[in-house]
Amino acid sequence: MTSPIDSAAWQQLQEHAQRFQRRDFRLDSLFTDDPKRFQHYSGQAGELLADYSKHFIDSASQASLLQLAQDQDLPAAIAAMFAGAEINNTEQRAALHVALREPANNRFPEVAETLNKMQQFVQAVHDKSWTGYTDKAITDVVNIGIGGSDLGPAMVSEALAAFHVPGLTVHFVSNVDPNHLHSVLARLDPATTLFVIASKSFTTLETHQNAAAARRWFLQSAGEASHVARHFVAISTNLDAAADFGIDPGNLFPMWDWVGGRYSLWSAIGLPIALAIGFDNFRELLAGAHTMDQHFRDTDLRDNLPVQLGLLTVFYTAFFNAHSTAVVPYSQPLAQFPSYLQQLYMESLGKRVRKDGSVVETNTGEVLWGTAGTNGQHSYFQLLHQGCEFTPVDFIAFAQSGVADSAEQHRHLLANCLSQSLALMSGKPGEDNPHKQVPGNRPSTTFIMPALTPGNLGSLIALYEHKVYVQSVIWDINAFDQWGVELGKILSKSMFAGFGNAESRAQLDPSSAGLLNQLMAWEEQT
Repeated sequence: MTSPIDSAAWQQLQEHAQRFQRRDFRLDSLFTDDPKRFQHYSGQAGELLADYSKHFIDSASQASLLQLAQDQDLPAAIAAMFAGAEINNTEQRAALHVALREPANNRFPEVAETLNKMQQFVQAVHDKSWTGYTDKAITDVVNIGIGGSDLGPAMVSEALAAFHVPGLTVHFVSNVDPNHLHSVLARLDPATTLFVIASKSFTTLETHQNAAAARRWFLQSAGEASHVARHFVAISTNLDAAADFGIDPGNLFPMWDWVGGRYSLWSAIGLPIALAIGFDNFRELLAGAHTMDQHFRDTDLRDNLPVQLGLLTVFYTAFFNAHSTAVVPYSQPLAQFPSYLQQLYMESLGKRVRKDGSVVETNTGEVLWGTAGTNGQHSYFQLLHQGCEFTPVDFIAFAQSGVADSAEQHRHLLANCLSQSLALMSGKPGEDNPHKQVPGNRPSTTFIMPALTPGNLGSLIALYEHKVYVQSVIWDINAFDQWGVELGKILSKSMFAGFGNAESRAQLDPSSAGLLNQLMAWEEQT
C-alpha cells in the first residue's frame, strides 16, 4: 500500500484545509450555503444518529476524503477484517472481534460454545444454585484484570447500572497498588464472594499479584484450598497457567489469540458484565454491536458513519494541527466511557511506523480525553472555547434519562449539550472586549439515541472500534498490536530486582538508582 501523502487526494485535502482556515471563513456559513446540510451530513445506524454537519466538510472536501479512502484500499481492508485475514501483520493474527457478536456463529462454533457456558454459569449464580463453600449464595463478584480485561467490563457495567440484577454487586480491581484490592475486600465476606480472574496471557504482573493476594485473603477464612473451586473462575488463552494457579478446569473460560485485549469485552472477558446485567441483556449488547458491524461492512463509504468520522480525524490530524479529541457524554452512567476509549484509541493508533516498518510521514493517533457533561463545562471547556488548541469534540446524549419524574431536569442537560455544540461552532467573534470574544469555528460531532440501553451502548462502542480501524488503514499502521506496552513490563522486572539486590541496583542508571535507594530508605522506616 502506498503512503497516504502519495495520493493525489492528499494534496487536494491540503488545499481544502487552507480554504477552511482563511480568516474570513465561518463554519456556520456552510449551513447558509446548504439549508439541508443536517440531512446531508448526518446518518443513522440502528437507533444511533450521528450529526457531523458542524465539521469542516462540504461536497468538495468530502469527495477528496472518499478518494483518499479508495486510494488506500479501505473497502478491501474492511472486507479483509470481516473475512478473518491476518490484518494484525506483526503478530500474524486475524482481528476478528466482530465474529464474537455474530448472532448465529457457524464460522466459529467455539464462540457459541463459550457463550452457552457463560450463560449456564451466569444463570447458576443468579438462581443461587452456585453457592460458596458455606452453601451461601454469591452476593459479590470481584473482577481482577487490567487494560482490556478491566476497562471495557468496568465501563459497561457502570453504564448499564439501571439493568443490574438485584442482590449481586460487581466490583473491579486493576491496579497493582495493594490499596485498590484492599479497599474492595475490606467490605466483602469471603463466603459470598466470587473472583473472576481475567487475563489473556495469565502472566500479566498486576493481575497475577492481585489474584494471588485475593486467594490468600480467601484462604485465611476458608482454610482448605479445595474451596477455591467455588470462588475462583478464570478467563484466559493460557488455560494451563490458570489451572496451575488452582482454578478448577470446569471454571475456565477460553479466549482466542484473534481477539485483542481492548476488543475483548464481547468475549468471555464480558462475564462480569453478564453477571451484572443478566445474560439476555449481554446478548442485546452483542446485538447492538452487530448492528453497527453490518452498517460498517455493507454501507457505501459516503453514508458510512465510522468511515466518515475516521476520515475527518485523519483530515484534522494532518492539516489542522489537531492533537486530541474530547469525548463528552452528557450521561453520568457513561462517565467512564472516555477512559475506556483512551486505551482503544491510543493503544491502537499510537504507532510511528507503517505496516512494512517504514517511518510514517504524518502524525498518527491523537490524545483522547473527556468527562461526563455538564461537569466539563465548568472546567476544561474554557480551553475548548477560547484556547489556542484545535480540539474537535464528540458529544453523546440520550433523549430519555431513565429516571422517573426527571423530564424537565433532563431537558436542561440536553439543552446544555446542544448549546455547547452550537457555541463551539458559532462562537462570539464580534464582541468588542477581546477577553469576551469566542472565536468559534470549532468542529464537533453529536451522537444521540433514544435511551441508554445495552443495544445502543453496543452500537456506540462498535462505532468507535471501526472508526479506529478506518484511521489505521488510511495511515497504513497496525491497530492491533501494542509493542510499546511491553518495554515497561520488561524494565519493571530489572527494577524490581534492584529492591533486593545491590548488584542489580549498581547496573541501573544514576536517576533510577538514586530514586530506588531513597524509596528503600523510607521503606525501612515503617
